[in-house]
Amino acid sequence: MSHPLKLGVNIDHVATLRQARYATMLASPNAEPILIDLAQEAVAGGADSLTIHLRADRRHLQDRDVVDICEARPVPVNLEMGNTQEILDIALANQPDFVCLVPEHREEITTEGGLDAAGLRDTLSETIKRLQGAGIAVSLFIDPEAAQLEAAHQLGAEMVELHTGAFANAPDRSEELQRLIEGAKVGHQLGLQVNAGHGINGKNIVDLYQVPHLAELNIGHHLVARALTIGLRQSVAEMRALMNAYPSQA
Repeated sequence: MSHPLKLGVNIDHVATLRQARYATMLASPNAEPILIDLAQEAVAGGADSLTIHLRADRRHLQDRDVVDICEARPVPVNLEMGNTQEILDIALANQPDFVCLVPEHREEITTEGGLDAAGLRDTLSETIKRLQGAGIAVSLFIDPEAAQLEAAHQLGAEMVELHTGAFANAPDRSEELQRLIEGAKVGHQLGLQVNAGHGINGKNIVDLYQVPHLAELNIGHHLVARALTIGLRQSVAEMRALMNAYPSQA
């Protein structure tokens, strides 16, 4: 079934749980949870795509996970990655449907802040060309700023993912919501597919109904946290139902 606003489910946090016990024993028959099983549960709940982030420090997803998810590919796969030669080679070898280039800092718990596309044009350009040359569509995870959106457009990215972390964590979300609204308008005017993600949950998603031109939301932590109570399939289905209320765009 096709949805006006698509849901990409990030399953990194499932791997985080596995790594807490089995980081050095991944070959063990007891290693759990099994990512591909949970990926299938997410799809059964209504996921339109699966998002996986292979970090340079391998803190959650491992190389084998990328192979397994890309081989199974029950829905399109979105690989988040830092701009490094090592991870680029893995992306090219596994051919995800999309790649989202993100900033990475070892001291962060999760990705905080958007990629400086405007300041990293030269280093990003060759990576984007290589990915697109292999038939992989490219997104840039950026803050909703006109300069970053212009840079994404000039670099030839097909998509952007607007960083919603500041919006999600603000005590008063009105100012950050306005930034997202304006950023989405600029991105749309530039011909970019506008996605969004980071910190979205069942409460703040209602505010995002005001952001125009959104094509896909990428959500992970909330869905996995909620799954501890109701299971991942139902957690995804619950979010899918909320997202179906997103107004159709003229």
